[in-house]
Amino acid sequence: MEPPAEIIELGRVDVVSEGEGWRIDRPMARLYRPLHGIPPETMAVHHITEAEFDADTPVCTDERLRLAVWGGAKPDILVAHNCEFERQFIPDTATDALPWICTFKVALHVWPDAPKHSNQVLRYWRDLKLDAALAMPPHRAGPDAWVTAHLLTELLKETTIEQMIEWTKQPKRMPTIPFGKHRGSSWSDVPIDYLKWMVGQTDMDADAIWNAQQELERRKQPKS
Repeated sequence: MEPPAEIIELGRVDVVSEGEGWRIDRPMARLYRPLHGIPPETMAVHHITEAEFDADTPVCTDERLRLAVWGGAKPDILVAHNCEFERQFIPDTATDALPWICTFKVALHVWPDAPKHSNQVLRYWRDLKLDAALAMPPHRAGPDAWVTAHLLTELLKETTIEQMIEWTKQPKRMPTIPFGKHRGSSWSDVPIDYLKWMVGQTDMDADAIWNAQQELERRKQPKS
């Protein structure tokens, strides 16, 4: 399947196990020359303009992408905040089908009470003290990877790598119901008839249906 757009920048931060802790290396980012231009709506998000590319800026081929993802050595796991989006651009041929961790999905489990779960909101909600020279500006590949790396090490204080990988494989957990007359309510407060109606829909968001199914299964469990 073709990616929805061209890759024009890729950022990477290596997080390395050291004893009982973690070392976060400096971010690395690479620009790739687009073949089809950059829409103004996209430039308004990351502020990369075509003036930043010249004849020496390479095009993002599969091999260059693989080298950028791997860095100096093959990683054990790939991590991204909302990796379902990232994986549209990074094929398995560039990753050797390595496991992924989605810090967005994991944060929904570990920090359900966060005001929002974007990496920048979580950065400030967790009061991360980050070097602005490396963490800014947002929506650029290197700084966003730097923030995500620090969120990963925060999450590792609360759960295991194995659990993160498993949550990443699952649909997105929703702390509250996202729409309808029960919008904003905890799943445990939603009437059972409404949950049953949700799981019978064929055109509803698949993640919402999964969350409704999970709540129905929870209510079947005997109370201790």
